Amino acid sequence: MKSGIDLSHGYPDVRPQDDLFRHVNGKWIDTHEIPADRASDGAFHHLREKSEKNIRTIIEEAAASKAAVGTEAQKVGDLYASFMDEAKIEALGVSPLAEDFKKIQGIANLQDFARLLGELGRRGVSTPMSVFIEVDMKDSNSYIVYLEQSGLGLPDESYYKEDQYAEIREKYVAHIERMFNFAKLPDGAGAAKRIFELESAIANFHYDVVKNREMDLTYHKMTRKQINTLLSNFDWDVWLAAGNVPASALEHVVVRQPEFNEGLNTLLTEEKISVWKEWMLWHTLSGMAAHLSSEIVNANFDFYGTTLNGTPQLRDRWKRGVSLIEGVLGEAAGKLYVERHFPAAAKKRMEELVANLIEAYRIDISELDWMGAETKKRALEKMSKFTPKIGYPDEWRDYSSLEITADDLIGNVYRATAFEVDRAIAKLGKPVDRNEWHMTPQTVNAYYNPTMNEIVFPAAILQPPFFDIDADDAVNYGGIGAVIGHEIGHGFDDQGSKFDGDGNLTDWWTEADREAFEVRTGKLIDQYNVLEPIAAPGHHVNGALTIGENIGDLGGLTIAHKAYQISLSGKSAPALDGFDGYQRLFIGWAQVWRSKNRPEAAIQRIATDPHSPDEHRCNAVLRNLNEFYEAFDVTEKDALWLDPAERVRIW
Repeated sequence: MKSGIDLSHGYPDVRPQDDLFRHVNGKWIDTHEIPADRASDGAFHHLREKSEKNIRTIIEEAAASKAAVGTEAQKVGDLYASFMDEAKIEALGVSPLAEDFKKIQGIANLQDFARLLGELGRRGVSTPMSVFIEVDMKDSNSYIVYLEQSGLGLPDESYYKEDQYAEIREKYVAHIERMFNFAKLPDGAGAAKRIFELESAIANFHYDVVKNREMDLTYHKMTRKQINTLLSNFDWDVWLAAGNVPASALEHVVVRQPEFNEGLNTLLTEEKISVWKEWMLWHTLSGMAAHLSSEIVNANFDFYGTTLNGTPQLRDRWKRGVSLIEGVLGEAAGKLYVERHFPAAAKKRMEELVANLIEAYRIDISELDWMGAETKKRALEKMSKFTPKIGYPDEWRDYSSLEITADDLIGNVYRATAFEVDRAIAKLGKPVDRNEWHMTPQTVNAYYNPTMNEIVFPAAILQPPFFDIDADDAVNYGGIGAVIGHEIGHGFDDQGSKFDGDGNLTDWWTEADREAFEVRTGKLIDQYNVLEPIAAPGHHVNGALTIGENIGDLGGLTIAHKAYQISLSGKSAPALDGFDGYQRLFIGWAQVWRSKNRPEAAIQRIATDPHSPDEHRCNAVLRNLNEFYEAFDVTEKDALWLDPAERVRIW
């Protein structure tokens, strides 16, 4: 049995007790060059690259198969062919958008504006307020329409306000002007300034990233009458008709940020209609830029790829084509991916690991010293209702009504978006589809869905370094075991813990237990607030933004360790490659977080990403685990030492 650990990427002279991340990954961090077409690289990215190549083979076989019209193979092949037809795309330039530009320039009043938002929103063009359909967070047996803040071209509201982004703001205005000029739209320089001013006004009404993740602060159920009052300057009837949305859809709506909509309403005036037209031209052009001629594609990448993320080189066209297929026909490609790349034995082993992690959580919750009996009972009830999904969906998505042709890229993209809009609208009034997946099998990731109380692990993540079916258990518990524990942990993080076992947003905690929980999470927030990413020194982690993921990491590794301990059934952990089982578990954890970011990407993630930088996902968690101290004999003299009183233990 192999150990599953690989220390060739680390520094043996860096002691695990001082920096396990560098002990395992340091040499790679110092010497590895991020590929020119990426903002970051690491363990996740290597698996994504492998998955991407596998999907490319599937797509190219479909394209060469001359499949019958209407089959999934025909749609996959023709969508890819339409994207790869560079000669046609270059010849067309921006002409595929000419009709939409003409309609936008013909807007005379707010009613026309609402009509175009409905029509173009169906095709995926950005709107000032995002409208989508999801499970009702307070009634998990039904779907409901959500209304959410939107309307910005920069990553979030902070980019319009904070001094550190002043240069990016200047480059954004220049980018809008450049794109307007490429598209031969009028007054590029003036329009760019006016669009930026409008977006800045919109940004002033946005919730920030910390407030926006508070589930109870972003749930406001309203009637159609209340929506009409909230956005009194917006003609919902016209919008509904243009978007082919039934009026019944707005009978009840969850408004996530009411103050945003109140603010937006003050901007929706006839006096501002000319700048709203320019704003809509910009978002129509920007939203479709990746599918237009090379000068537009390159200009779009210069700003969104290089300026914002530091990525010097655009990805090869075939890679971008694969991404398009993933977004439009992901499950069609996923079926073949599973057949070829996901053995039944891997699913069986994962089912065992998930069951072991759930049992370890159950034992852990039962033994908690800070939680009272009543809340424990509810927590265990929630745990008993967890639904694991592993590998791939039981029912695949039906793409039969989606029309794809080999000679109409923009039309394909528009029809694909409208297909998804109609699929969402059709859910209203019907039972919740608990078989639906929100990731494809070939996605290297995992997620917890609070309204379904489900943990989902796509097939593609079930590979080394996360999961190695031929390796000793220890490294698997440190890798995929901790990932499983992390996703389960989201059910009990600062936001997931507000949902019950049936997926409803409801308070099931006693006041004393919630206070005890928040004391612990507050200490964790303080720990992370002082951390800086390797790639962007001087910038600090936002402990409040990342607290949910940090709780998931801390709980996930804690419970993975407990589950591994249970799996040994009282026997000693075997020694392999000079490490005992518990040490290998923690090394497995460190291997998972091998990654490197460009400075620009690191700065953007600090501002907007709820995940901490990967080096801190490794070491900052370990410092809180007594089990890590025991495994490596960590003492006060070691750099990873944290005084026992400062260590946080939640689960």
